[in-house]
Amino acid sequence: MSGPPPSQYGVPPQQQQQQQQPYRPQQPPMSNMAPPNQQQPGPNFRPQMTPVMRPGMPQQPPGPGYASGPPSRAATPQGFPPQRPNVPGGQQGLPPQIQQPSIRPPQPGQVGPQGPRSAGSPNPAMQQNLPPMLQRPPSAQPRVPSPFRPPGGGQTPVSPGMPPPPGGHPGMPPTGMPQHPQPNQQQHQQAMADPRLGPNYIPPVTGTPPPPGPGSAPPGSRAGRRAYPTSDPYANPPSASAYGAPVDPFTAQRPMTPAGGVAPQGAQAPHQAQHQAPQFFSPADGVQGGAGVPSFGSPANVPTFGGAHQQQQHGQPQQPGMPPGPGGVNPVQQFQLGTASPYGSPFASPYTSQADIAQVSGQMSNMNLAQSHSQGPIPVNLLQVPPDPIALEADAPQHWLSHEAAVSRSPMANAPAKYKRCTLNAVPQTPQMLSKIKLPFGLLVTPYRHLLEGDEEVPVINPPQIVRCRRCRTYINPWVQFADQGTRWKCNLCYLTNEMPTFFDWDPETRQHVNRLERPELTHSVVEFIAPQEYMVRPPQPVVMLFVIDVSYPAVRSGMVGTAARTILDSLDQIPNIDNRTKVGFITVDTNLHFYNLNPNLQDPQMLVVSDLDDTFLPMPYDLLVSLTESRHVIETLLQRIPEMFKNTTVVGNVLGRALQAAHKMISPIGGKIVVLQASLPTGEGALKPREDVKLLGTPKEVQLLQPQSGFYKNLAVACSPTQVSMDLFLMGGEYVDVATLSGCAKFTGGSVYYYPSFTAARSEDALKFAHEFSHFLSRPIGLEAVMRIRASKGIKMTAFHGNFFLRSTDLLSLPSVNPDASFAVECVVQENLTGGVACFQTALLHTSSSGERRIRVITLAVPVTANMGDVISSCDQYALATLLAKKAVERALTSKLEDARDALLHKLDEIITAYKQEFLTTGQSGQLVLPANLAMLPVLTLGMLKHLAFRGSANVPSDLRSYVLALMYVLPPEVILRALYPRFWALHSMDKACGLPGENGRIVFPPTLNANSERIERHGIYLMENGTEIFLWIGRQVQPELVQMLFDRPSYDAVIAGKATLPVLNNPFSTRVQNLVGKLREQRLLQITCYPNLYVVKEDCDPGLRMMMLGGLVEDRVEGVWSYAQFLGVLRDRTLKG
Repeated sequence: MSGPPPSQYGVPPQQQQQQQQPYRPQQPPMSNMAPPNQQQPGPNFRPQMTPVMRPGMPQQPPGPGYASGPPSRAATPQGFPPQRPNVPGGQQGLPPQIQQPSIRPPQPGQVGPQGPRSAGSPNPAMQQNLPPMLQRPPSAQPRVPSPFRPPGGGQTPVSPGMPPPPGGHPGMPPTGMPQHPQPNQQQHQQAMADPRLGPNYIPPVTGTPPPPGPGSAPPGSRAGRRAYPTSDPYANPPSASAYGAPVDPFTAQRPMTPAGGVAPQGAQAPHQAQHQAPQFFSPADGVQGGAGVPSFGSPANVPTFGGAHQQQQHGQPQQPGMPPGPGGVNPVQQFQLGTASPYGSPFASPYTSQADIAQVSGQMSNMNLAQSHSQGPIPVNLLQVPPDPIALEADAPQHWLSHEAAVSRSPMANAPAKYKRCTLNAVPQTPQMLSKIKLPFGLLVTPYRHLLEGDEEVPVINPPQIVRCRRCRTYINPWVQFADQGTRWKCNLCYLTNEMPTFFDWDPETRQHVNRLERPELTHSVVEFIAPQEYMVRPPQPVVMLFVIDVSYPAVRSGMVGTAARTILDSLDQIPNIDNRTKVGFITVDTNLHFYNLNPNLQDPQMLVVSDLDDTFLPMPYDLLVSLTESRHVIETLLQRIPEMFKNTTVVGNVLGRALQAAHKMISPIGGKIVVLQASLPTGEGALKPREDVKLLGTPKEVQLLQPQSGFYKNLAVACSPTQVSMDLFLMGGEYVDVATLSGCAKFTGGSVYYYPSFTAARSEDALKFAHEFSHFLSRPIGLEAVMRIRASKGIKMTAFHGNFFLRSTDLLSLPSVNPDASFAVECVVQENLTGGVACFQTALLHTSSSGERRIRVITLAVPVTANMGDVISSCDQYALATLLAKKAVERALTSKLEDARDALLHKLDEIITAYKQEFLTTGQSGQLVLPANLAMLPVLTLGMLKHLAFRGSANVPSDLRSYVLALMYVLPPEVILRALYPRFWALHSMDKACGLPGENGRIVFPPTLNANSERIERHGIYLMENGTEIFLWIGRQVQPELVQMLFDRPSYDAVIAGKATLPVLNNPFSTRVQNLVGKLREQRLLQITCYPNLYVVKEDCDPGLRMMMLGGLVEDRVEGVWSYAQFLGVLRDRTLKG
């Protein structure tokens, strides 16, 4: 039977009146005829569109404007759905009395169709349940193109004898749903008689649209355009699900449940649940030998994607303890509750009500299914499995929260791990759970990192207004939700609803509507706003660099003065100076202060000597700090003359303290960077004494050498911070320079420390290393006069911060300058029960860019919240965890002693192992040393910390060197800390021919990484090791002479010179490939941490100190009294058994 085209006015009045009542499932129709007393539409009638089903029409996704639950006007985000196509014979606008009986569940073995069926194709499963009057041949079916293809496009597996999931199979209506038959001809003609426009009609817009009023649609919501999602996927009330168990938020797809979740039969009425927020659902364990089946009544500890249980489906083993696959979809177990909106809306299927889902779930819970149970994360017996160095080469663990859950469903919706990563990719719901699992909860943030090869540029946005939450000041981001017909947005941190500005839907330049879900604020987790005037207390600061150069006898003798002057001269064109506002100045220091008049009208610079050091003053008020562009010729002349001016000096001391005070006084009205180049101990004000005592090294009293001997430089740094002045230090360590004291200048001003022990420019390796690092330091982009704040969802609090900064308030970090090398660690706690299903962390960095623009870099990270302890442990990022522990150990070593730092690392590892054993292991496994697979590398990384120069209990590590590596580890990003804790180790003599050459992607191919132990070393081999800051080339005694000739241009092993070296460039393939490997490592480290690693050639029988430098990187071996990896595991097992 084919009826006339459906009316554009939507549903008849009876159905409209019925929608105003609490929704209840319809009973099967008693008649196919409409009631004779049907009322006609009144003069003020506002018709409404209602999603319907036709025989043979596949289940459609929740289209724009549709919401779950009863088909009421209030349940739709826009107040009305978009226009549906006029289909002859369609069922749109049917009276509620004409219903189709529910479809029977599929028979055992029944599988849904491949992909969606076209709108006009017949569906036998539906046809057989229709009354005879409504059954029709396939030729009578209208053909309407399907606007949606279900994710995956494949078949939905169904376990034999099981009903389909809520929402039905692709191409089938949901089980138990009342269906709408065809309207009769009389009803259709009555609806067509009304000449008014349809409810979706919006007149053409000219000019700037006015802001939408209450109850009206936002701009851009005309017919055929999307409606913005309004459901809130974050609400996860403490009462948990309707089954009394907390709902797990790990789902590969956008949550498809109605607004109140799924209620079992008899639990609560639909009208009582429709105001609750949707819940995230998790797939349950599959039945052995069959396809995966969702279990709505499963216990609370059932893990989810990446959860703690094992599952098998279609012959492919589900990997417990692993995160979801690409796009957040588990490649083996993909199941949908409802259908995802193509615009990221967390709607349930428009054809599924809560009562229907409750009915289905009740049917499934009454069947005798194999109930799932938690088996915990994948256990790994560490005593039987060696460390896997290839695991350290892999990218950071994937986010456990799919980007499909974001409002725009953009793949860039969650922060990349290179910018921000969390130690836990699933946050525990309660403080008690976090305390029970003993896993540190924290963030690692590298906000201004240098872009590497293949990285995407950060989008720069210049909006008319920066949209922020009124209460918590959160910036709008991909994890907000829209409400009130898209005119308001709900903050994902404090859950306050805020007004939505009109410009999100309107482009004033093109005078056209735009899609708000394509704006970078809603598609990218890392964006940069150009700050308006209200974010400035003064005009943006220019780049200012004031060089304070030690010109005493030790500095001149080492060659530091000449190398520094030539490097600055060669780098003048690379210093950021886009807006031609960059200013530079110079102060040379010995026992006097030398200032320089760099007036652009002078032919030669004028030296002004200040010998009266009782009080700090400037010899002249101007022309000491000049424009780099205007005074370029005078600056070049000065840099050429400085090495000659002091080459014959015999002055030993230098008054660094007075020089820094004068430098601060010179640039404090503007702000900027003080670059210190120092090669001897300061004298005069802030004088430091040599205190190196070899007897204290390796003893508990060594901490005295690692703490500042004077508070002068720390107090000076604290005074510089409010004036936006930072200090960076380049310390040349021919003698003791007290890195522990001087590094305070950089620590509290956001600066950096570079240390060059035994520096002499006569050695080309030292000169090249300093020149490369100093040149990159001058040319890299920097952020000036910056402040950084990290916000978190309600219930999460930041308790401690680690890095180089000054803490202005409890959560505001003052950074006079922020550089690409700077990384920060933040410790967090769960203060109160988390009521949302998603926890969000947002970092906002307000700074002035090198180009002179005031900008705000916003980085947003979202992780799910769970009440399942297995999911929390399985989601732990062991590399982020090791990085956080290393930074905490640095803090402990500097405030207490090195032994306490080592004990704290062991104690924390014991706690983690013990907590896991108590929760997930049986009594039969108590004698084993077991950890989850995702934490299997944590013991060897902890052992690497104990063997690192920062914490190693050795009497052979000078205090300056130890202080430097402690300061370096405190600011290193996670990628580099991993290399420092477990160096990369390659065999060069046996590498494949493709190694050392560009691969298909244009990147250099490295050989396979070996385990860091001496068992891998063959006496005839050549090996390369890299620990992030140094590169070692090991030569075995029985190496083939041909390899020595090709690599070193030497005839034999004995002719090779050990120590710092520069490989000769030779015309042979082996030399080229090794050169490429070393060059690529140096390039990466220079961009990541401004480090140009030295290359050390280590021979099997060379100096013991040099051999120990390289062998100390073999973490799995016993080094200087520290356990080997096998011994360390035995110690851990004994400690946990005693505990």
